[in-house]
Amino acid sequence: MTNKFFPDEQVTENDLYFLCYMIERVARKLHQKNKYVVNSISKDEWERLISLANVLHCENPMKIEDEWIEIYGLEAGDFDITMVDHGLVEEIPSEIQMGKVYMRLILSTLQPEEDYIDGMIRVYNDEICDIIDNYNSSAYYEPSYVITKAYNQGGF
Repeated sequence: MTNKFFPDEQVTENDLYFLCYMIERVARKLHQKNKYVVNSISKDEWERLISLANVLHCENPMKIEDEWIEIYGLEAGDFDITMVDHGLVEEIPSEIQMGKVYMRLILSTLQPEEDYIDGMIRVYNDEICDIIDNYNSSAYYEPSYVITKAYNQGGF
């Protein structure tokens, strides 16, 4: 995928990872599902954001959270991903960990005609995210190939 602002540069997997990490942060802050954040921002804007990711990752992530919430008019919801059965879950995965889970899933299922943004929108809108984001299950910490296989087969 070519950087929108620097046509000689390619967007990297790290740029995709940054977006997945920030989606997770914003969704948790707003008590929304990741899908809400992804679908509230236009594809053109995601293309702009991924092209700026190599610069934005140097910013304070809390500042970026607040900017995204304000600029894109994101609203609070009532989905709290951290509400888990503590008998089943000792430690909730961090935004960093979940950003990597989603980045790997996007990359491993990327279709030849897709760029990173198309893949990101496709994955975050799949029903498997409800399973991955249910920390009472083991899906989020399964090896990447297991998550990919489950995605391709339509579930775990």
